[in-house]
Amino acid sequence: MAGAPPEGEFGAAALVESEGRGHGGQLLLKASDEAVTFMSSLEPAELLKCVFPDSLVTVSESGRRLGRFSVTVEFAFRFQQTCVLLHAQSQGAIDNSPCGTTVTAYLTTNLELLEEDYYEYVKLEGHSLEKRCHMVQCDGQMVIDKVITVGEEVTKESVSYPMSVLEGLVTEGSLLVLMRLVALRRKVPENMTFISFDQGLDMFHSTFSELGVRQMDVGGETVEVYGIERAVHSVEDRPTAWHFHFLDDGHLASRQQVASPVTMRLLQLPSQQEKGFEKIPLDWEADMQMRSKFLDRKEELKADNASYLRKHPEVRALISDFLQFLLLRKPDDVFRFARDYFLPFASRRPPESNLKSSSSL
Repeated sequence: MAGAPPEGEFGAAALVESEGRGHGGQLLLKASDEAVTFMSSLEPAELLKCVFPDSLVTVSESGRRLGRFSVTVEFAFRFQQTCVLLHAQSQGAIDNSPCGTTVTAYLTTNLELLEEDYYEYVKLEGHSLEKRCHMVQCDGQMVIDKVITVGEEVTKESVSYPMSVLEGLVTEGSLLVLMRLVALRRKVPENMTFISFDQGLDMFHSTFSELGVRQMDVGGETVEVYGIERAVHSVEDRPTAWHFHFLDDGHLASRQQVASPVTMRLLQLPSQQEKGFEKIPLDWEADMQMRSKFLDRKEELKADNASYLRKHPEVRALISDFLQFLLLRKPDDVFRFARDYFLPFASRRPPESNLKSSSSL
């Protein structure tokens, strides 16, 4: 399996070799023709309208703030092609236990997934729960690696699907861009059925339907919002639905799981947010995108510095000589000693009178 670990390294490993059966022998599902057509019909001009940030807060039925949610969409360059980069992050608490989710996804201009990192954590008293899932296209396959850590116990799993069976795939990352596009068009095509993966790496159907237009209060103003329902049809569980409402310009105004007492809400209109934007503390080590950029930049600088030193061996010799002379003399004023030591190397020397007045220790 290209890009996946060898058999036995993970708790379970599987390769989908046929188009009839998937992970664990599950029958492979297909997206509807309408869903596939919708994704293939997307235009770059439409995607340009989706390039903006969203920032919401999570509130209880009583209006108490429980956390926050943010998402950014921008264009990037990945795998030698222009793509859409989505980064989403939520932070909050469950029964006073800190929790959060981070998603970073690279998508083609038709929302086909190139790569996605999903990270979820809950910090419980005495131990923590972490879920990580990495999906990437590799040699015509979608390779998925999942790692679950509960305290000291680590469970790993890997599965691979041929890209030929994944038309109409919607993931955590591509979902948020897809919803913006549908909201901007203000129309949900009939029979919009996509495929997705659950946390067990099995396929399920995800359908979309229109909720229509209604009024909503945002920051003390009454605005018109457009609603979309997303329903998840799991093989084992009963269908679960989420309601999304969007402003005219595609900004997310609210997001709620049906029958849940918790809602993500937009507290201020985007124009008001720009005037008094609240900065969110950045936990870059938990941020997959920022951590990846930091490590890439770190390795780039190390390689660049090593290359420079190889081309200029006199640097090491000069520093080595200076340190030996410094340790031999052991002056009290190191800065003055260094100035006098390196003065002969200067391209422009100070006046001779200054040299004589500071030539010895």
